[in-house]
Amino acid sequence: MMLSIKDIQWAQILKQNHYHPSPLDWSDQVIYFLLTDRFSNGQEDGYKDAAGTVVQGTAQMFSPADAGNAVRTQTDVQAWESAGTQWLGGTLKGITSKLGYLKRLGITTLWISPVLRQRPGVDDYHGYGVQNFLHIDPHFGTDQDFKDLVTEAHQAGLFVILDVILNHSADVFQYDTVDQSGGFFEPPWTGAAYPVRGWRDPTGAATLPFPGRVNPPEAESAVWPQELQDEGVFTCKGKINNWDAVPETTEGDFEGLKDIHQGTGDVSGYSPSEAMRILTEAYEYWIAYADLDGFRVDTVKHMDHGATRFFTSEIHEFAQTIGKDSFFLVGEITGDRGYAIKTRDETGLDAALGLADVQGLLADTAKGWANPRDYFDLFRNSAQVDKATHTWFRSHVVTNVDDHDLVRMGRDHKARYAADDIGRALELSVLAMNATTLGIPCIYYGSEQRFNGSFPTPVNTSPNDSYKADRYIRETMFASGFGSFQSRDRHFFDESAETYRQLAAVLDVRKNELALRRGRQFLRPISEDGAAFWYPDRIGQGRMTSIVAWSRILSNREVVCALNTDLATPRTAWVTVDSRLHSAGSKFLYAYSTDAGQQGMEVAAEARNGLAISVTVPPSGFVILTP
Repeated sequence: MMLSIKDIQWAQILKQNHYHPSPLDWSDQVIYFLLTDRFSNGQEDGYKDAAGTVVQGTAQMFSPADAGNAVRTQTDVQAWESAGTQWLGGTLKGITSKLGYLKRLGITTLWISPVLRQRPGVDDYHGYGVQNFLHIDPHFGTDQDFKDLVTEAHQAGLFVILDVILNHSADVFQYDTVDQSGGFFEPPWTGAAYPVRGWRDPTGAATLPFPGRVNPPEAESAVWPQELQDEGVFTCKGKINNWDAVPETTEGDFEGLKDIHQGTGDVSGYSPSEAMRILTEAYEYWIAYADLDGFRVDTVKHMDHGATRFFTSEIHEFAQTIGKDSFFLVGEITGDRGYAIKTRDETGLDAALGLADVQGLLADTAKGWANPRDYFDLFRNSAQVDKATHTWFRSHVVTNVDDHDLVRMGRDHKARYAADDIGRALELSVLAMNATTLGIPCIYYGSEQRFNGSFPTPVNTSPNDSYKADRYIRETMFASGFGSFQSRDRHFFDESAETYRQLAAVLDVRKNELALRRGRQFLRPISEDGAAFWYPDRIGQGRMTSIVAWSRILSNREVVCALNTDLATPRTAWVTVDSRLHSAGSKFLYAYSTDAGQQGMEVAAEARNGLAISVTVPPSGFVILTP
């Protein structure tokens, strides 16, 4: 086992790989984000492998009759809720076994949660509490399992992005702070450093001298590589309470996870700490060893911009030396769009993730709770980015609806899009909207099966607190004690599921239509009578039930997309199209519709509001029309 950054055998590693090239343009990608512990253990029965062959296993596929089978008694409810806080058994080999499932859905890039070694004895199943930056956590498998996953993904035509953490480690030491009852506690950030009792040993007790290298080496104690045990690596200033205050957000501990000192200085003259250099080399090792294609950089808001810029520069340069000219670095930048854009531009990240206003307005527009213009105007404000918006937003923003945190919802309510009846009916529409509007679309695992995770839950509507509320939006795809729909012991790899099939068809059209991946974007005025045209708006407190239509235009090709927020009734509207690209009589074809009977039908443009086509969208439906 490697214990020092100096143990990396660079010459040997670089000789072993024939590195996979980067994508031509990340705008063409469709990302699928999964939590490794919650995705697959490889034991499912009846799923299809990469070749499409049905595989026999021990766990049965979920059916509607299984909903609620985990919560039939109050004891069951407690067991099910408790299971959601624990390691449940997803593995790297499990992910590898489902590459065919993902490929047939239309996924081109996997984003997998952190898989490096977590502190032993704690339930950091999510992977964000790294104790050893040089090894894979044994819950997930081996280092070789990780390399095999990336190799097989490449063979299947998929790229792989790894989630990485730079600003904190696991809870690897204990503060020497005692409350009135004599118990140790995590002190709050005040700006001053606190005394530390010691490194945690394998039992979690703070029995080892801090700072200083653990001797004899004990891989389950402290933090690794051993260079991170030296003096000055950690800020030791206690946990963050005010998440929007600087320097508290960059110096404080992320809950119990311990903050790593990044460096000093402003962005242009930043001096990275030795710890930052060690972490950067560790992540370069994983690129070289496993042939990775990108990183999702966690908690960028809590890093100095200079530290992020150092990391992006070093990683991009290293990746180029092995032929990955477009190694992708996407940062989790919580906050508004303006802050995210400024951060991305200052730090050299390739893209921003976690634009709360984009995520929230996308979700609310498809449900009819927001004015569509509020969402589409996010991509029109060129003054804020000082660039052509269709160029900047198409490849520099990763857009999604659901994720593993849903920070925009706060602590007291967490819910997947399909947690309510409206969202369940419109799940396909919002996924299709995400796939056909600006940005690189990202699908959160389980969305294609209409997972309904929420907090509070239908079986415990009055919880005592919101502690670990995130668990409820992190159900397992494989058979475990914590399945979606309050189920257990059933898996969800169902390629016959309606949303899976329909989304696969939408993504197939996207793959074949360059305009849907790289084109400019315009919300379109609509009309019921072909005379009076307007942009659809929500009126009053109720939900807007209407067609929402937009165009993607690349050069001289226009593709029209439309959804219907009405759950019960098909709707027809005249939709404005570009009169410079078309003329009266120009034909548009239904390349996709949730109503299969519409596909292949043609409509002709007429001289209305310049030029318009009559579009019919099924209830809760989605259509794509091509010239």
